[in-house]
Amino acid sequence: MNKAEKVYELLKANYPEAKCGLDYGTPFQLLVSTMLSAQATDKSVNAVTKDMYKDYPDLDSFLKLSQEEIEKKIKKIGLYKNKSKNIYRMCRELKEKHEGVVPQNMEDLISLSGVGRKTASVVLVEAFNIPAFPVDTHVFRLTKRIGLANGSTADKVSDEMMSKLPKYKYHLMHHLLITHGREICTAQKPNCNDCILKDICKYYKENNAKV
Repeated sequence: MNKAEKVYELLKANYPEAKCGLDYGTPFQLLVSTMLSAQATDKSVNAVTKDMYKDYPDLDSFLKLSQEEIEKKIKKIGLYKNKSKNIYRMCRELKEKHEGVVPQNMEDLISLSGVGRKTASVVLVEAFNIPAFPVDTHVFRLTKRIGLANGSTADKVSDEMMSKLPKYKYHLMHHLLITHGREICTAQKPNCNDCILKDICKYYKENNAKV
């Protein structure tokens, strides 16, 4: 068992309820929510989409919205102007190029406006159970701190993690790292003394005298 798998087993035992924090009912809703979640909390996204998805549950209903109307509905979320522009364009690209169906492959997903590898990975693994390893800020931070990855970009870290874990563990590992990042291994002041990973953590070993 390599280090990544050890971390997986320890976190899995500690966070049995770890799962996606975004509320959604369809792959399309997940795609929109994930686009909204960039530099925003899942909680803030859910607060906005709760009513929005009741009134506009699918692509066809979103296509009736102007970019300005989308702006108004997501105004409480950071970067709302850019996100509304991308969602507006993405909806039309889905309709014109993919017959209104969310693609189930990386290449087509990242061809959509505002959809990068992280967002595409979330949609693939969460909505379609297709192996992918999304790397958000929590996952990027933790993999580097713990000593699981050395990549300088999220995409490189994703590749490293996929090479160290069996495909069926990608999905849960993503959520386990996010949960641990929120609960213990926070960005500013990681709670190392209460961390179940400290015995195998690179950061803890390097900073133990200072913690």
